[in-house]
Amino acid sequence: MARRPNYNFEKRQKEIDKQKKKEEKAAKKLARKEGGDDDELGGVMDEGTEGPGGETEPADEDDA
Repeated sequence: MARRPNYNFEKRQKEIDKQKKKEEKAAKKLARKEGGDDDELGGVMDEGTEGPGGETEPADEDDA
């Protein structure tokens, strides 16, 4: 006789995975809010921009 699937176990595992993912997302959001990750896209660089070769170039300033 074939074994029947344990749907309650599968459902519980799915709920645990969902909760874990939600907690990780909240932790990332909190870290971004407090620490300000620079590697995230959408961040604005105030001092300058990264040029070719990875060198930082100064921001455009009016010399006139």
